[in-house]
Order: sequence, then C-alpha cells, then structure tokens
Amino acid sequence: MKAIQVPEIDGAFLFEPTPYADERGFFSRTFDADVVRSVGLDPHAFVQDSLSRSARGVLRGMHLRSGAGEAKLVRCSYGKIFDVVVDLRKDSPTYLGRAFFELSDETQLTLYIPAGCAHGFQALTGTADTSYRINRPHDPAEDVTIAFDDPELAIPWPLPPAMMSRRDREAPSLAEVLKQKES
Repeated sequence: MKAIQVPEIDGAFLFEPTPYADERGFFSRTFDADVVRSVGLDPHAFVQDSLSRSARGVLRGMHLRSGAGEAKLVRCSYGKIFDVVVDLRKDSPTYLGRAFFELSDETQLTLYIPAGCAHGFQALTGTADTSYRINRPHDPAEDVTIAFDDPELAIPWPLPPAMMSRRDREAPSLAEVLKQKES
C-alpha cells in the first residue's frame, strides 16, 4: 500500500493498495497503520466506522461538520462512486480547492479527507457500498450541508440525481454556509 498526496486539497491523501489476485478472486489490504502514520496521521484517531449503500444515481452531499470538523477515510467497497472533496478551511493553501475521484471495488482506493473539507458522492453503479472511518463520534447537531448544485462549486456530477435526502435537496448555498460559519 502506498500513500499519494492530493495536490488540490492540502493534507488529503489517496491510499492505493496492492491487491493480490488469482483464480479465486483477490485479497487487498484496505488499511495499514504504518502507511497512515508515514504521512503524519494518527491511525488510532479513527473511532467510528460506517457504511452506506446507494443505488445508481443517488447523490449524498455536500456534507461537513461544524466545530472541530471531522477527518475521514472513505472507500467504495462495492460498485463505483464519483467522489468530491471541497476545501473549506480558510487558513488552507488550497482553500476552495476541489478534487474529484472515482472510487470503486476494482481499485479499493481509500481517500483521506481532512477536517474542514466538504464531502459528497454519487453512486455510478446499480449498487455502491461506501465505507467511512471517522475520527470523532457523529453528532447530528454539528451536521452542515451545502447545495450539491451550487454554481460556485460547479461540481460536474456525472449523472442526474436519481434520489437525495430532503436535507441535501434543500441545502443552502456555499455563500450562506460560509456566512453562518463567520457569525
């Protein structure tokens, strides 16, 4: 497994596994504490694992947490997703930077998203299972959502949204969220 820095988002990394394939299928290490540690992250900081299952076209995002934020590792363990990260850390050299990824069960890439970045994804296959490993217990009172179709973000979603939560459909613009963060 190797770590690859994401140039568009300061402090973000892709962790690329080395799968071993044979006639039975494949085996792949999806987390390696030594590799995580080698890029300055604490592998023991992750306290909660979650899994979401989405049908083709389902869009989830754009989400982040207020307060101390939330760092996370994201991986598509089954199917394929279009994954998006937006840097909303005012003091970051990549502030408002955007990065897009295709995560899939074929590559088993894991994306590390630093706290203070918004995240969202869209399922590209009939079923897509997305795994999250987060560094703080989830607190719904800290949930922040930004409009997935905000023109300022100009995210090139590959499919029309097939389904979204009400919260995602009715999310405020990036400008409104940034204004709320400042007050």
